[in-house]
Parts: sequence; C-alpha cells; structure tokens
Amino acid sequence: MAHSISFARRCAPIIAAAVGLSIVGYPNHAAAQAPGARDSTPPPPAAKPADVASADAILAALYDVISGPAGPRDWDRFRSLFVPGARLIPTRHDSTGHVSVVVMSPDDYAKRAGAGFSKNAFYEKQIGKTAETFGAVTQVFSAYASRHAPTDPEPFARGINSIQLFNDGTRWYVVTIYWDSESGSKSKIPAQYLNGQ
Repeated sequence: MAHSISFARRCAPIIAAAVGLSIVGYPNHAAAQAPGARDSTPPPPAAKPADVASADAILAALYDVISGPAGPRDWDRFRSLFVPGARLIPTRHDSTGHVSVVVMSPDDYAKRAGAGFSKNAFYEKQIGKTAETFGAVTQVFSAYASRHAPTDPEPFARGINSIQLFNDGTRWYVVTIYWDSESGSKSKIPAQYLNGQ
C-alpha cells in the first residue's frame, strides 16, 4: 500500500515510505502498556465497512487507496485500515549492497508519499497472494506490480509486501507492511507467489 498504500523502493521516484504494531481490541489495553506510557497517537478514522469486512477486502482497499492519477489520495481512508501504532517498513539497498529498513507510521507514509502522488500517477495491484493464519495472526505475502498508468504494458517495479493482518471479531486491520522489490533484492519473485503473472 505500503501504500502500497501504499508501496520505498518500488516508488523510489515518488516516495520513501514505510508501517508497526500495537495491541487493539483488548479491554485492558492501557494496562498492557509500560507504567507511565501514554499513547499519543489519535485513533484512526472510522473505516468503510466494505473495506474491512474480510482479509481480501482490506488488501484490495490498501492497493486501491494509494493508486490513481496524479493528485491527492484519500488519506483518511488509508489511515482507517490500520491498527493504532501500525508500521510500514520498506527495505533500502545502497550501492555497496548494504540493506537497511525505514520504519514509518501511516501518517509518516502519507506525508512522504503525498507529495510524490500529487505530481505523479501511481498504480499498484496485487499479482499474487499467499496467506497463512494462526490464531489471531494472519500473514500475507502479497506480490505487487507498480505502474505509472494502468495501461502500461510492463510495470516499472515488482516485489512482495509482507502484510500482517488482525481481526478483532468485528473488522480487519493492517498491523504491518514490510516489503522489498525485485530491483532491490536483485532476485525475481518466486513463481509460487505469483498468480501466473
């Protein structure tokens, strides 16, 4: 989505962005924090029910909200997809081969990506998905392709978003998005993560 909503390397000309993790849906959430800790992050906007009704729905919303022609994005809709404290985490590969990560909140991502999206069209879609669930944890390997226009014959970037999802019994949330691109990792997306694309 990262978001690709978003989502740094695949959007290098547009963004350097990234998303982290928090506990929500627990009655004693405040008690679970360290003594004296205060969560200063405002609650996210209310989500559209259709965006968060299923794991597939929230993934579709994540790609949809960051995609479009040059211009503003619906950042309230974007923020509504995440748990408080969520993180977007793109990898960075420098010229020496050193790899690092950038850790951002949804607000950080919106600020960094917003300037680029206002001047550049950006379209990203899922081209493959592998998902596993254990208890409350759902982990999705979501392969993506990024284009400057939906009609571009070839994407300018491809990679994998590792997306962690959470369902509190009433809706789905994005907890983290952690990604790397083919150009950054110097390897192609393995066939098992692609839907024949």
